[in-house]
Formats: sequence, C-alpha cells, structure tokens
Amino acid sequence: MRIGLITGEYPPDQGGVGDFTRELGKALAALGHDVHVITGVLQVASDASQISVHREITSWGWSCWKQIRQIAQRERLNVLNVQFQTAAYSMHPAINLVPRRRSRPPMAVTFHDLKVPYLFPKAGPLRWWVIKTLAQRADGVIVTNRKDESRITPSNRRLPVSHVARIPIGSNITPRLPGAYDRVLWRKRWKLGPDDLLLGYFGFLNERKGGEDLIKTLAALIARGLPAHLLFIGGRVGSSDPANLVYAKQVEHLIAECGLKHRVHYTDFVPAEEVSASLEAVDVCVLPYRDGASLRHGSLHACLAHGRPIVTTQPAVETPELRNGENVLLAPAEDIAALAESVARLAADAELRARLEKGAVALAAEFTWDHIAARTAEFFAELIA
Repeated sequence: MRIGLITGEYPPDQGGVGDFTRELGKALAALGHDVHVITGVLQVASDASQISVHREITSWGWSCWKQIRQIAQRERLNVLNVQFQTAAYSMHPAINLVPRRRSRPPMAVTFHDLKVPYLFPKAGPLRWWVIKTLAQRADGVIVTNRKDESRITPSNRRLPVSHVARIPIGSNITPRLPGAYDRVLWRKRWKLGPDDLLLGYFGFLNERKGGEDLIKTLAALIARGLPAHLLFIGGRVGSSDPANLVYAKQVEHLIAECGLKHRVHYTDFVPAEEVSASLEAVDVCVLPYRDGASLRHGSLHACLAHGRPIVTTQPAVETPELRNGENVLLAPAEDIAALAESVARLAADAELRARLEKGAVALAAEFTWDHIAARTAEFFAELIA
C-alpha cells in the first residue's frame, strides 16, 4: 500500500504524536509499505530514509485540505490517515473537516485524544460538534484506548461511527543505553548517592498529567524523612501546545514555594539513549495522571518498556492490562497521601520493585511496533476494500 500519514508535528518537533508517526511509519515501511508523511513546512531532512516526508503544508487553516489532496494525487496514495491531536494543528478546526466518506483515497482518523479545538469564546457544544464531524466524515476511526472507545463507539448516540478499531500505541523510546553505561556515575551528575530515592517523570507537563501533584508528592516524601529527589526526563513543554508552557511555569512556582529547587533536576530534551539512561537511573517512575492512567500515554509505555517500577493513578475506565501490584502500583488520582504512601512502599520493598519491573517488561511486549503496524495495515486494507 501507498500510505499517507498526516500529522501536525514531526521530528525534530518535540511531541508524542510526531514521535508516534515516525515509529508507526518506520514499522509500516518494514512491512513493505510505501509510507509518506504529510506535515508542516520545516526545512530539515527526514531522520528515516525509508519514509518520504512531505513538509509542504504552509498552514493548518482552511486551505490545508487542498494541499493534502494535491500531495495524495501526486504520490498516488491508497489511503490517508490523520493523526489527530488538536494542539498539533494549532487548535484550528480545519483539520476536522475531512472530505466526506467514500472519497478517494479513503480517509482514516487516529484519535490520540478527544480534546476539542478552540473556535471562539463560549463556543460550547459546537466544539464537540467538530470532533463528531471528524469521526463521522472519516471512512474509519482508530482509537488507542478503552476510554476513548467508550465515547466514540456506535452504541454512543452522541457520536455514531460505523467503522472503529482500537489499536494501541507503543513506546516512542526504544530501550538502549549508551556504551559503557554506569548507573552510579549517571546519578552523580545530579549529585545523588546510592541511598537517595530518585523519582522519575517522563513526558510533557500539563494539568491533566498532574505536575503539581508530583511536586506535592515529593514534598510529602521529604516530610516523612525520605531522601527523595525528582528528575524530569526529556522536554517539558513540547512544540505544539502553548498551554504546556503556562502550566510548566505554575509547576516551577510551586517548586520554589515548597523550597524544593535543590531536590528537582532536569535533563531537558536529550537524545533517545540519554532518555533510556535517565530512566534506568531512577528508582521509581511517578505518573500522577489526573484523568487516570491510560494506555494512550506514550510516557507510560516508555516507562513500561524500560522495566521501571511505576506508581500511577487508577484508570478512569476498566483497563485490565494495568494490574495493581503486578506491573504497576495504583493510587487514586489527586490523592497526595496515597501517592506518597505508594512510593514509600516501593522504596522499602525490593521484592515488590522487582515484581513490578518484571511485570512492566512483560506488558510492554504486548505493544511492539511490528504488531501495531500489522494491525493498522489490516485496518487500512479493509477501508480500501
């Protein structure tokens, strides 16, 4: 198949959707498909030679679909796939108005979240209407997790969609340590000793991911007498969502207010091997999602793939893959005392840490890119047929 992947961000842009598109594209190409990424104008070379990257979309405004269709016709694409996350398209609703069903080539939409775009103040129900329109116009819809599936399946009268598949995402960071890696020396760059408890957080900062809860959990652990530190791994705000920068400043203010500046460390945006090395250096990964843990979070998948002990929040919908005490430790969302207790429990129980590490690796094996790409290609083939 000749596959077109449409994305509002793509490396070197910092963003989970761009990283997802790159990994999916590489895996589809490895299966023998001809993959074309359609994205915004940026004068850089592609980092994946087996993928054709068309950096030709001058704006994600009302003219974007004309440009997309021109590329699809020129490259003789068999299917188009919109990687949808509102912030990646500058919060503009034009991307939602995909050509109507049974257009050529057929159109699939992958919902990385169901966040509504900005239209104008007090748009209210109209903002959800544009999400509904995107799903209804597409020939097929891919969701990445059960929570989004429950909102978008045909049984939901608010959003009837005839052709829906749930295909998970995987880790955007392949576990790979730098040569001659030494965990003790790596931790020393932040002046940490073997007895210090290093919490790790991977991913961008936004309110839904509980950055302020993370800082309060660190403060609670220190109040209990634990030698706790926190490491923010990777870029903190990304390239697409300006709201992340605003929230990051709120988190920084809270760090200062709590007197924790000497306890909080940053890698900033670093190559993938350094992300792996930093994840390996932490004792516990803490991911306090306020809307509950979900398999749509690439940050969670990265921590699983690296076999880290993880404390996260109870999923909002049943997620049988996440098993409390086996591959993660779960606490109620926004419950600082429970989050701190879970981390302290892990810090004191080496056997529990080892069990979670083993369980995390086993769960990550279910979300490999070759499986994700194969299922995605099958879905595309169904749409074409």
